Amino acid sequence: MIAHATPPAPLDPTGRAPRALFNFAEGAWVQGTGKRTPLHHAVTGAVIAEAGSGGLDFGGMVRYARTVGGPTLRAMTFHQRARMLKALAQYLTARVESYYAVSAATGATRRDGWVDIEGGIGTLFAYASRGRREFPDEPFHVEGPAERLSKEGTFVGRHICVPLEGVAVHVNAFNFPVWGMLEKLAPTLLAGVPAIVKPATVTSFLTEAVFADIAGSGILPPGSVQLICGSAGDLLDHLDEQCAVAFTGSADTARMLRQRPSVVQHNVRFNAEADSLNFSMLGPDVTPAHEEFALFIREVVNEMTAKAGQKCTAIRRTFVPAPLMDAVVSALGAKLAGVVIGDPSVQGVRMGPLAAHDQVREVGRAVDAIAHDAELVYGARAIGDVTGADAEHGAFHPILLFASKDALGRPAPHDIEAFGPVNTLMPYDGVDEAIALAKRGRGSLVGSIFTADDAVARTVALGVAAHHGRLLLANRHMAKESTGHGSPLPHLIHGGPGRAGGGEEMGGARGVLHFMQRTAVQGSPSTLSHLTREYTPGATTTTDAIHPFRKHFEELAIGETFHTAARTITDEDVDRFSALSGDHFYAHQSDEMARQGVFERKVAHGYFVLSASAGLFVDPAPGPVLANYGLEGLRFVKPVYIGDSIRSRLTCKQKTAKETPADDIPQGVVAWDVEVRNQHDEPVAVYTILTLVRRLDAR
Repeated sequence: MIAHATPPAPLDPTGRAPRALFNFAEGAWVQGTGKRTPLHHAVTGAVIAEAGSGGLDFGGMVRYARTVGGPTLRAMTFHQRARMLKALAQYLTARVESYYAVSAATGATRRDGWVDIEGGIGTLFAYASRGRREFPDEPFHVEGPAERLSKEGTFVGRHICVPLEGVAVHVNAFNFPVWGMLEKLAPTLLAGVPAIVKPATVTSFLTEAVFADIAGSGILPPGSVQLICGSAGDLLDHLDEQCAVAFTGSADTARMLRQRPSVVQHNVRFNAEADSLNFSMLGPDVTPAHEEFALFIREVVNEMTAKAGQKCTAIRRTFVPAPLMDAVVSALGAKLAGVVIGDPSVQGVRMGPLAAHDQVREVGRAVDAIAHDAELVYGARAIGDVTGADAEHGAFHPILLFASKDALGRPAPHDIEAFGPVNTLMPYDGVDEAIALAKRGRGSLVGSIFTADDAVARTVALGVAAHHGRLLLANRHMAKESTGHGSPLPHLIHGGPGRAGGGEEMGGARGVLHFMQRTAVQGSPSTLSHLTREYTPGATTTTDAIHPFRKHFEELAIGETFHTAARTITDEDVDRFSALSGDHFYAHQSDEMARQGVFERKVAHGYFVLSASAGLFVDPAPGPVLANYGLEGLRFVKPVYIGDSIRSRLTCKQKTAKETPADDIPQGVVAWDVEVRNQHDEPVAVYTILTLVRRLDAR
């Protein structure tokens, strides 16, 4: 086995010069020894590459990730990792056209490739943004508020999340060789954990092409990512309790990997996202005259033909009110007849082949089983002529639409998934029966309901939510901007119960925390403030003769506190605020009117109390404070009556440096814990105010 320092030369997707794919292990590019698997062009059938991992030291790869990649990533803050992801996304974006050329060999149309390639890069961008908005500029994350554990408040608790100290193994499916890699790498690297990527062998040539640029960019620290094109061998046997596995593929394979002794013995975190029998339902309120009917037909056709039906989220079961079965069959048939199958590079072709001949045979076996319990109402089992290609050489499969003979009584369409352009229509009588049909999938990634009646949407959603990871409630009002039934988004979870794997990917911050250890820490408020670098109520504070608003970002200390003078609230204050704000709520008008509600007498506006509090602590002269950036967690905990006196306590809670353009003022965000108290030393309002504060350091 020969190691190479530079990335492999670009693959020739035509098959004129096939080569062995490279693995990226322990910082070097290597080609596996021994037997290799030939990889075929999905359209022409030509051998374009060979994949093999013979000779790789899988234990060495785990050690390299653990000892080289892990320490460097963990030393970085979330914001540094986020900037790293953004730089990588920009780097890959500049090279997307070269990926499309290789993607065509997987059978993907340009649109299919866009979802896989640019959708994957978009996930990097999304997590780069979330990393800076939702996580601190620290190597760890503090989750939730402090928990008071004692009467006097000297014993408190918090939760911190720290990166795992092992490696994340990513096992990806063949249908999305780019998106599948990047949607797992984004939250893993943001969490500060190195990864070993194991793409499905059949389309690993596309993964290698993108990974070569990832590794060659120099953006990621050494040891952050490694690649296996071929068998993973005994890789999982080298994992321990600090490691995680993120799997996408079949439920059978997920079950087998979960049962590996090392995974079981060490309780290795195992997240599975498996293919499932997703549904789409046409609501009982919809007729062919409704816009929702046309939206439903369009979405079902799209999900049957996008990626040639090779999507874990594709619609496999379609529920239709019994009286509309003929209308739906006719409308779907008319739409499907316009789908041109062939070489995706030929203009007008809307659906390419499956990824490989093995998939064609697997889909054929599934179709045989479904055909026992359902009637073929559109398409022919044998593939006919295809546009711009030879149907015999390519991995083409016909579009098939079945109709169930007995939707509740015949099990095959609920148990067997044909992972291709195959769908089964099922009639239902009443919403309850449709809900029962949806549950028969025994756990799915996604379901969709097309209805103009929000009551139907509510009933179905609450009826099936326990069995699905995501639900699309579709109608004419959201159609223009909807990403559709089959599009997982980084903001929301991707996963589902039961057959769908029982796991969750992405989901914003949730996906990051999967690769972190949540730990409860207990101690005094001061100790926890020092640990988290965030003020915990009850911690020791400091004061200074210099007003905190006269200090630059770097000069402020966590726990630094400013106590204001007091102000007595007058009847005139309340009347003037009513006139100025236009808020003439009855409780602010007179004692008699206030007593008609929950107050003892005329009460001050909560927002006047907030404004008066700011007037007590704001330093009016120009200085390092640039602007009020926002307000969080406001609670009015006790009324303020005419004659009450209020005073404020302002404490520096948290500091976060902002990225500043070269032509702007260097600045950071300072979070201030504010507590407003009355003359009885009782809190009347609590909140956090955010200010933009000038930095001395321009970096």
